[in-house]
Amino acid sequence: MIGFSSYAGVMENLLNSAEEQQPSSPLANSVCSQQELSKNQQLKCAGGFVLVHAGAGYHSESKAKEYKHVCKRACQRAVDQLRAGALAVEAVAAALVELEDSPFTNAGMGSNLNLSGDIECDASIMDGRSLHYGAVGAINGIKNPVLAANRLLSEAQKGKLSAGRIPPCFLVGRGAHDWAVTHGIPSCPSEKMATKFSLSAYKRNKRKMELAEKMDMEHNQTKRRRQSSENENGSGCLDTVGAVVVDLEGNVAAAVSSGGLAMKHPGRVGQAAHYGCGCWAENACNMNPYSTAVSTSAIPAE
Repeated sequence: MIGFSSYAGVMENLLNSAEEQQPSSPLANSVCSQQELSKNQQLKCAGGFVLVHAGAGYHSESKAKEYKHVCKRACQRAVDQLRAGALAVEAVAAALVELEDSPFTNAGMGSNLNLSGDIECDASIMDGRSLHYGAVGAINGIKNPVLAANRLLSEAQKGKLSAGRIPPCFLVGRGAHDWAVTHGIPSCPSEKMATKFSLSAYKRNKRKMELAEKMDMEHNQTKRRRQSSENENGSGCLDTVGAVVVDLEGNVAAAVSSGGLAMKHPGRVGQAAHYGCGCWAENACNMNPYSTAVSTSAIPAE
């Protein structure tokens, strides 16, 4: 089964009593269209919009119910945030936390293990209102990398540090872990983040690598063997999870999170963490009449 996504396009009763007195739109099930507003007015929507995806790749038919449930829960988490008055960037982070907490996705808990048998994650988030961005790469020992990325974004919005220093927006490795912990992001030992699914995949991949090295197989033979094994075990390559959100004010935000490639070299930082690669969000403005929010995912090339 290729790909899973879910969306919540209708969030009824999200407007306060004053807004409810305004004429309702027949298109309440979609993001409100752009309207002509004065400089002192804000864009008001009759609802918000949330879309999440569980990553490109092969998704086992036997786990279809779990994938659908986690997508639904992620959408609901974001919807709850919007109902509580949160902006898009906070709602999209909440959706990603739900995706990272699932043992069935390649993000946070249950991520792919690298060559050393450790979990190193990438995540990024972008706020379309401010165009601020936060990201972490190859971070180890943090259960929810998107929270560290979001904290980097929010800290950067506060302005310069002491002595005029520029705050970081993208940190990697041990530096990312230490920064996250000092800013209140809970840590979690890598071994506790591994699940029976990720450990099984690691052992299987390690055996295949050792066999390939011993027998010096041709590339195409190895490829066919690997694909056959993945289909039989229902645990093929899974990639970056993500979400996009439009809030009640029309602000957009996007975020992604990934455990990276299986058996990757320690320290590798994937596209999910890079600026303009994993996600993008930009509100409509005078120069651009359309808001844009993008969350990417792709099956790794063989």
